[in-house]
Amino acid sequence: MTLTRADDAAALFTAGYSCSQAVCAAFAEDFGIDRTTALRISCGFGGGMAHTGNTCGAVTGALMVIGMKYGRTEIGDLAAKEKTYAIANAFITEFLHREHATRCTDLIGLDLSDPKNLAEARESDLFRTKCTGYVRDAAEILEKLL
Repeated sequence: MTLTRADDAAALFTAGYSCSQAVCAAFAEDFGIDRTTALRISCGFGGGMAHTGNTCGAVTGALMVIGMKYGRTEIGDLAAKEKTYAIANAFITEFLHREHATRCTDLIGLDLSDPKNLAEARESDLFRTKCTGYVRDAAEILEKLL
């Protein structure tokens, strides 16, 4: 049985990496970035960007992957920039269709910037019960878009 990138991302998340790390690292080697580097780059984006409850780490990890594939490297390459934005918008549209939100706080129902809410999320196992699905969905959407 062949594992999908969504399987890999979910396994990385279940193993203990953040949502952003799981999505980013599951795809990074396809674009010449080793897993260790991808894990480092994406580390600060988990929990809605460093537990601030903002944009979901699965979403930010996916946007990093889209940039790895389509992102512009030359200032004048506006076509690459526009393609990156178009694919990123398609990703966000599909994620919103599936999950109805992109903010971590809205997705899990707790503001992770509040230490009490963060503790509650950990104690009630919300990251496993909710976020694993967000990670899997983000990776599945990427698999279709890339």
